[in-house]
Amino acid sequence: TDSLYAKEFVAAMMKNAAGGLFNFLPAVIFLVAVGLAFASGTSWGTFGILIPIVVFIYETRPDAADSHTMMIMAISACMAGAVCGDHCSPISDTTIMSSAGGQCNHINHVNTQLPYALSCAGVSFVAYIVAGFVKNAAVSLIIAMVLMAAFVFIVKQMTSKDTAQNA
Repeated sequence: TDSLYAKEFVAAMMKNAAGGLFNFLPAVIFLVAVGLAFASGTSWGTFGILIPIVVFIYETRPDAADSHTMMIMAISACMAGAVCGDHCSPISDTTIMSSAGGQCNHINHVNTQLPYALSCAGVSFVAYIVAGFVKNAAVSLIIAMVLMAAFVFIVKQMTSKDTAQNA
């Protein structure tokens, strides 16, 4: 990442996003963290690159009233995205160790984890969009829990129909 100047690239991208898409910034940070952690295979490296950038963006905002709360939500978006990207990455040390510990094919392990990680990532992405507009962590968390419960209910209904048809 040093040779590719990833830190500078991500900083420039986040600065551009902070200008016009400020309400969407937590969701953008989440997506950037997912992509960066997936590509590098490290959540901690992603924290090291993105958290200082996020803090800088929110410290320099003129509307300081909501800035502290939004900074906390943006840092959580960074951390959640980094863990998600790391979990999905086939080059992540934790993914490699999990497949080795389970004595299963590495790529099969990655493929079986993707639906779970991506469904949680989808719900989280929507929750971070909501967070950018409502600027309240409790409301965003409640909406995320309702969305996850609805998602699980819909998947259960779809799989129970498939099971009944196959029987």
